[in-house]
Amino acid sequence: MSKRLDYNQVAPAGLKALGGVYGYILQSSLSPILVDLVYLRISQINNCAYCLDMHTRDLLKRGQPIEKIALVQAWPEAGGLFDERERAALAWAESVTRVAETGVPDAAYAAVRAVFDERELVDLTIAIGLMNTYNRMAISFRNTPQAVLDNKQG
Repeated sequence: MSKRLDYNQVAPAGLKALGGVYGYILQSSLSPILVDLVYLRISQINNCAYCLDMHTRDLLKRGQPIEKIALVQAWPEAGGLFDERERAALAWAESVTRVAETGVPDAAYAAVRAVFDERELVDLTIAIGLMNTYNRMAISFRNTPQAVLDNKQG
């Protein structure tokens, strides 16, 4: 698949606004590793190759073991690889990302609120919405994953 257009060039102000939200999440109290795990899980759900590649690389750079990264998709069966906050964030990310199917039930809210305070939960939900937006941009306009670019050069 070839790239359809470069949305960074077409709408730089729009992407700058999204970047502002990204920056907000970076300065939040949420752990960068937790956020990257959530970004990776959302990208798995949405089948976004560009973002899957990016967030896998980000987690590796942050020192996360490949075994943990490989099991993000099956986190409920991954035993103690994911801590309580990571499990709650991943479950919330799945429910919110699949909002049309789940309706984000009260039980999902109660489970995540048991682990995150109000501000953290709002920030986490902003991060989830942002990654869903980035996935839709990358998929719609066919952003090429870095791994594909590296493979062409090699």
